[in-house]
Amino acid sequence: MQRYKILHRTYYNFSSTVTLGPHFLRLRPREDYELRIESFSLNITPNATLLWHRDAEGNSVATATFDTATQQLVFESELIIQQYNEAPLNFMVADYAVHYPFNYTQDDQVLLSPYMQLPDQDTQQQIKQWTQQLWQAGEKIQTYTALQRIASHIFKNFTYKLREEPGVQTAKETLACNTGSCRDFAQLFMDAAKCMGMAARFVTGYLHAPGLDAAGATHAWAEVYLPGAGWKGFDPTIGAMAGTDHIPVAVARLSKSVPPIEGSFIGEPKSTLDVGVWVSKLA
Repeated sequence: MQRYKILHRTYYNFSSTVTLGPHFLRLRPREDYELRIESFSLNITPNATLLWHRDAEGNSVATATFDTATQQLVFESELIIQQYNEAPLNFMVADYAVHYPFNYTQDDQVLLSPYMQLPDQDTQQQIKQWTQQLWQAGEKIQTYTALQRIASHIFKNFTYKLREEPGVQTAKETLACNTGSCRDFAQLFMDAAKCMGMAARFVTGYLHAPGLDAAGATHAWAEVYLPGAGWKGFDPTIGAMAGTDHIPVAVARLSKSVPPIEGSFIGEPKSTLDVGVWVSKLA
């Protein structure tokens, strides 16, 4: 087990006093048998009323409402987690899904169909041509190996670019420019997995960067549903499976559905945003 401390600070500064609409916060990690929250605190300025709920994906979402006008909005979350996912390769895939290609059972297809929706025909064709170079025609290949080759290929052959612009590139855009951010690579990987007949979903959370003191970042990767093993994370930004250093906060069928913070305000449209994330290992 590894313990991590995570500080996530978000500051909005407005050019004049504004009235704040509801804000939706996805800052609390997803707890399960691999991850446990030891402590969690959330401080908001100005004071807010919080209502928590779990959305359809099982993500913890807080709705913050405000009674006070302000020129600055601050969210500061601090948490300590216990991470048990120290052996991400320690899983077994159902016999029928060990090798690619395979078909999900009828019951699984009912549940997984929203995560298997294919991109447009042109994107499908481009992805098919792109992945054909990763294994030989007729090659008997394990499902995990095929997915790992895609993640590794993106890591080795695409240039990572920190993008400040909102939104996610399409798979076609990433293939065309050969560059992208973590969320762009996650989208490309997801579309590739879907074109292979597998269910895939988008994950946002935190990543601890080993070797850098108290380093961290908000991060994005993908998960694929493997029968017998469940949802397994693949991170094409680093070319490996998601492991101890990955801390998932929210998952979604669509990449646009899980920003850490989203909300609205009424007032002058000018504002600045500053975000800081620190992830450090604890003894």
